[in-house]
Amino acid sequence: MAEHGHEHVRVAVVGSGFGGLGAAVRLRREGITDFVVLERAGSVGGTWRDNSYPGCACDVPSHLYSFSFAPNPDWPRSFSGQEHIRAYLEHVTDVFGLRPHIRFNSEVKRMTWDTERLRWDIETSSGHLSADVVVSATGPLSDPKIPDVPGLDTFPGKVFHSARWDHDYDLRGKRVAMIGTGASAIQIVPAIQPEVAQLTLFQRTPAWVLPRMDRPISGAERALHRALPFTTKLRRGLLWGVRELQVQAFTKHPGELGFVEQLAKRNMGRAIKDPALRAKLTPDYRIGCKRILLSSTYYPALAQPNVDVVAGLSEVRGSTLVAADGTETEVDAIVFGTGFHVTDMPIAERVVGAEGRTLAETWAGGMQALRGASAAGFPNWMTIIGPNTGLGNSSMILMIESQLNYMADYLRQLDVLGGRAALDARPSAVSAWNHRVQERMKRTVWNTGGCTSWYLDASGRNTTIWPGTTSEFRRATRSVDLAEYAVLRAPAGTGDADRENAEVTA
Repeated sequence: MAEHGHEHVRVAVVGSGFGGLGAAVRLRREGITDFVVLERAGSVGGTWRDNSYPGCACDVPSHLYSFSFAPNPDWPRSFSGQEHIRAYLEHVTDVFGLRPHIRFNSEVKRMTWDTERLRWDIETSSGHLSADVVVSATGPLSDPKIPDVPGLDTFPGKVFHSARWDHDYDLRGKRVAMIGTGASAIQIVPAIQPEVAQLTLFQRTPAWVLPRMDRPISGAERALHRALPFTTKLRRGLLWGVRELQVQAFTKHPGELGFVEQLAKRNMGRAIKDPALRAKLTPDYRIGCKRILLSSTYYPALAQPNVDVVAGLSEVRGSTLVAADGTETEVDAIVFGTGFHVTDMPIAERVVGAEGRTLAETWAGGMQALRGASAAGFPNWMTIIGPNTGLGNSSMILMIESQLNYMADYLRQLDVLGGRAALDARPSAVSAWNHRVQERMKRTVWNTGGCTSWYLDASGRNTTIWPGTTSEFRRATRSVDLAEYAVLRAPAGTGDADRENAEVTA
């Protein structure tokens, strides 16, 4: 729709990963077709488009790591590889007719709230538009993080991040440094170890690694799922139920995780016979404090003669990399598996709210949003996979679908209000929600386990993980409580927005 030559839509969705595509499907199901999906790249897929490194796969079972409204009976493995997940997202895009809504190569440069017109003015790399509501689905695993290593600019060889893999650079026969021991690194190491001349793993903190119970899904199983769709739903339900039962150990009884640690140690002991290396790879924190990693090939790869494990990277001197323990290694290529900007969401610097402050400035002391979605001072702006909506042991798709329920009701409430209206989360409601979340966080393994993880922000606060079950979060986001919002209105003929108490309006 155009206003005096200016394009205006009811909803602008940012990003086309699981969150953005899920939002687009939900909007259509709610009967809303006046929306666009703004995508900075040339195709859909989000993190599953960007991460194409060797060995890239999901550590959540396929039937759980997919939309409930778009089951896939043809997953080829119990844990799917990146190419299959990306193909699934392309399939969802086509089946639900989303392509006409998607603006590719349209990176959002700035979003500014117009207090007079009660809308968001959006500047993208492909033009300008405005929207009544913005749904930000940029995701926490979208902008790679490369640490500031002294001397890195002096390195003459190849340098890239795992999420920006250079497929034109041939690692065969090269001396390669892998920086980091997280979820990406444990997949990359076994994938490249057989072909590189020497692989040096720079490990700041060892990870807990459990066997990956992966296997091909047989043709008979897939045929059954196609013929009897309820069997796919049943499989998903069983996978979900097991993880829901496990949550208590992470959130309320971390002491019960000792048994799981023994399983992880046995997994290591089967492949790592050298006592010195085993000691180096054994974490000194409770399992679950950092994300538990799944691999049956990581430890066997580390035991090979062309692999060395050293301390974290502290300095680069030309071609020589210096570890924190003083070890010097000469390499041809550096691969950073050092994660993403999770607790300092890059999109936040580009969002300017009602008071002229960016979301990044508002969140300078730590991210917080009402029910993981709404930030005070940013009317009609909501995020998918917002603060404290992450999971330590289950599928993020479950959380995304809960947030889509909240988004749908948010739009329904705006319809009920009628006219030009906006909802702005009350600071007191945001504070109360955040207090509730952080109080529950205190006894979880993520806070008491004795580690420093990417779940924690600069001040040591866990602004990433949801400290409960997916069922609890679904109940908390089933509907919008108008008492938690102030209503903004722009009366006809005036440019000023009036604040009304939501209780009165409701």
